[in-house]
Amino acid sequence: MADAFDTPDTSDTSDAPDALAALRARFTRALEAARAPVTAPNPLPYADDLLARWREPQRRYHTLAHLTAVLDHVDTLAGYADDPDVVRLAAWFHDAVYLPDRSENEERSARLAERALPEAGLPDAKTAEVARLVRLTVTHDPGGDDRDGQVLCDADLAILAAPPSAYAAYTAAVRAEYHFVPNEAFREGRAAILRQLLALPRLFRTPHGAREWEATARYNLRGELDLLTR
Repeated sequence: MADAFDTPDTSDTSDAPDALAALRARFTRALEAARAPVTAPNPLPYADDLLARWREPQRRYHTLAHLTAVLDHVDTLAGYADDPDVVRLAAWFHDAVYLPDRSENEERSARLAERALPEAGLPDAKTAEVARLVRLTVTHDPGGDDRDGQVLCDADLAILAAPPSAYAAYTAAVRAEYHFVPNEAFREGRAAILRQLLALPRLFRTPHGAREWEATARYNLRGELDLLTR
C-alpha cells in the first residue's frame, strides 16, 4: 500500500458511485473477516447506514474523505496491529455520530457500534474492542502495549503530517465545521488544542508514525499555532 497522502484527507469524492462501492466492499471485507464463521446478516445495510452518517450535511472535515484516509492509513499500519480488521471496523465507527456542537460524539459512536455490530454478527468480545477503540479517540493516548489503539490513533491523526496544501485544506474544513463559533473564540479554542498536542511526548505511537509523521506534524502544528496567536 502506498504510504500517506496520495489522496488528501479533505478531498471530496463522497458521492462518486465507484468510491461508494469501494467503501462498501471495504466494510464488507472487514466485517466478514472479523465475525464468526456462521450465517450472519448481509453486511450491506450496515455499510449503507454508516455511509449515510458519514455524508451528513453538517460535516466539512469528518466526511467520507476523512474515513477513506483513516482506512488507508490503517492499511499502511496494519502490520503493527493485533487485529487489523477490528481496527478497520473501529475506523468506520469512530466518527459515525458527529455533531460539531456536541461533546459526546465518541461515546455516542461507541454505543452505536455496541448496538449494530452484534446484530451484524460480530462476537461480543470483538464488539467490545471496537467500542473501546472508538472511545480511545477522545484522548488519542493509547497504552504502550495497546497495539490496536496505537494503529487507530495514528491513522486518525495522520492528517497532521500532511503536505502544506492538504494541511491548509484540513484546517479550513475544521473551521467550516465550527462556523457557528465566533472567530476569537475559535482561535482561542483551537490554539489550546494545538498546545495540548504539542505538549505530548509523542503524537504517534507506531514505529512508522514516529519515523515518518512526527516531525512534519509538529512543524504543521507549530505553524498553525503561530498563525492563530500572531
